Amino acid sequence: MTKPDFKTMPKAELRAYVLQHPDDNEAFYELSDRIKANAKPLKIEDLPKIIQRQREQA
Repeated sequence: MTKPDFKTMPKAELRAYVLQHPDDNEAFYELSDRIKANAKPLKIEDLPKIIQRQREQA
């Protein structure tokens, strides 16, 4: 069985693959790199508002 090309795989498909293959480190690291690349910096003073929003959505 050949591995898929994780670099060209859409993020949603890669996430599904990682969930189905939790021992595949290569796929996991590709997904985590993509998540990290799209992350926004967080200001510590915004944290209480973010927590409150999450509680309201739950």
